[in-house]
This record gives sequence, structure tokens and C-alpha cells, in this order.
Amino acid sequence: MTDALKRLSDEGVAIWLDDLSRKRITSGNLAELIDQSHVVGVTTNPSIFQKAISSGWGSPQSSEAETGGGYEQQLTDLAARKVTVEEAIRMITTADVRDAADILRPVFDATEGQDGRVSIEVDPRLAHNTRATVAEAKQLAWLVDRPNTLIKIPATKAGLPAIAETIGLGISVNVTLIFSLERYREVMDAYLTGLEKAKERGLDLSKIHSVASFFVSRVDTEIDKRIDALGTDEAKAARGKAGLANARLAYEAYEEVFSSDRWAALDKAHGNKQRPLWASTGVKDKAYKDTLYVDDLVAPNTVNTMPEATLDATADHGQITGDTVTGTYEQSRAELAAVEKLGISYDEVVQLLEDEGVEKFEAAWNDLLKSTEAELKRLAPSEA
Repeated sequence: MTDALKRLSDEGVAIWLDDLSRKRITSGNLAELIDQSHVVGVTTNPSIFQKAISSGWGSPQSSEAETGGGYEQQLTDLAARKVTVEEAIRMITTADVRDAADILRPVFDATEGQDGRVSIEVDPRLAHNTRATVAEAKQLAWLVDRPNTLIKIPATKAGLPAIAETIGLGISVNVTLIFSLERYREVMDAYLTGLEKAKERGLDLSKIHSVASFFVSRVDTEIDKRIDALGTDEAKAARGKAGLANARLAYEAYEEVFSSDRWAALDKAHGNKQRPLWASTGVKDKAYKDTLYVDDLVAPNTVNTMPEATLDATADHGQITGDTVTGTYEQSRAELAAVEKLGISYDEVVQLLEDEGVEKFEAAWNDLLKSTEAELKRLAPSEA
């Protein structure tokens, strides 16, 4: 079942799981995926935690042990201490990330820090506040207290200087919600600036790692929706091509930046390249093969973070045929140009997706706040 996953890994693509829950940790499922499915990292986001922590709450069919997906006892203790809902969520999520990091520690050690990583995101409500994002990143790194943690910071305009400052403090970062090629170049610039700051502070650059999460399927979803509204044969011919083209051109930009003179100076100081990470790789349109954003984005020194359904599909019938990115750049430029020719603005689409991405994570976080607050009230000891 895992031959395709092994081939993918052998091609230089690190396989990370885009999901985490306490049940996945305590059942041994995460350890099993590491052992049998070549999984070498885990990513989380507010939506993943909202789903994991809220699962089972309010369900009369669930036994007490199952209610809340394994979070009941910790919530009971937190309710007894009368903590705020924000503190409760951070205690719960950092506990899961810490435990997952411990499970992945052998991978971290074996790969000298490149993989075996677990990502946790700053509060999405801080996405447009540079100073608060840096403060939150420092707090999360302290709370989790594991060397194989990556702090996720969104690639908003306010996020860019926060990325540079956080890297400059020696904290490893997963930059998330990247949709545009221009913003991706700004992210790489922020990473290099951060390494330069760290070098000035005398920090060991070999200990600082980063990935840049470039989102794929959402680009196709938005552009295909606009193509379908046009309805012409010319428009239909452009369906399902923009997401891959965009990601492949991001890899071209990565190759360019990490072969520059500026990078050479940091490389000499033992800096690590910021790997492109393909995010949003679950196929949302059933007209496309379910392994599209895995099979067609194979390139050395990349990460592909997959929901479990995509991981299983790749294991079952993925077609890994070697590097499917290098050498596609001219074709990719032509495919994005064809979309522009239809009157669909690339710049408008990628900005919309960034704005929506932040809003969706913020909405998930707010839902989590509400459901956790209700649970804390339910579990609060009586004053009698």
C-alpha cells in the first residue's frame, strides 16, 4: 500500500499529515502513520483544532470517555481552575502539539531537524498585527517547549515583518496562507532577513528551519468557478490548470532565490533553505483525480502536507513518476496567461483567497472559543 508514498519520499518530497487530534495521538494512529506511511511531519490550523476539540460535544450517544474527542478530563480540570476560554484553548492545543512532537522526535533527530516537525498557528485574530504576532509566536514556542515545533504565521502584509523578527529570534516558522507568487517572494525575503538578524545576534543558523506553505487547490476552486460562469469552450479548456501552474512557478522562484549571492552568504553560515510546502492538496473537484496535487507537484526538497484521505489515495493509486515540476515553467506561465486572457484577474483572485483564508481561520477560532466556553461552563464545579 505504501510503495507510492515511498517513491514520493525517495524523490525528495517530505510527507506531512494535515491533521491532528488527541484521539489520533492516544490511539497510536499517528505513530502508525509514521511507521507505515512515511509521514514525517504534522500541520495543524484553527479549523483542524476546532473540528478535533469540538467532536462529540453535545452528543448524547457518546460515552463520557469519548465526549469531546478525549479532552473531557483536561477540560474538567481547567474548569475547576476557572481559567479563561483563551487559556483553556492554548493549554489544550499546545498539549496535543507537544505530544505529537514527542512522537515525531526520532524523525527530527534522524533528519537533523529538517523533518519530524509539528506546526501550531498563532491566534488568527492577530493576522494584521505584527507586534502581537511576534509576541504570540514567542509565547507558543515557550509553551510547547519542543525543538521540533514550527510556529505558523500567515503571510499577510503585517505577517511579513513578524516572520523576519521571529526567525531572527531563532524560532522556526511555517509561513502559511501563501497564494500569490509576489507574496511568496516577499516571504522568502522575510526569511532571509530573519536569518541575517539571527546571524547578527550570534545565533546558530543550523538550528533555524522554515517552510513556506503555498496553497494549491483553493486557487483552482476560485478560478474554475469564474471559468464556469463564462461557460465558453475556450474558458473550459483552462479549467484545473491554474493551481498547478501557480505552484510550479513558485518552485521556480524558490530555485532562483536559493541560488542567489545573498543566500550563498547565509548558506556559508550553515543556514537552512526554506522549503516550499504544498498546502491545500485535497482535491475539491471530483472531476479531477484525487491525487492531482501530489502526483503533479513532485520536486526535490519540498513538503506535501496531506489530509488523510489524500494520503490514503496516494498510497493506493498515486502515480509517482519522478520530478513533475522542473521544466514546466514556460507551460505554467502560458496557462496562467490563458486565465488572464479570459478576463479573470490573477491579482484579484489571490488577494481574495488570502483574505478569505484569514477569515475562515478566524471564524473557526471563534467557533472553538464559543464551544469551549460552553463546555467550561457545563463542567464548572458548583459553588455549594
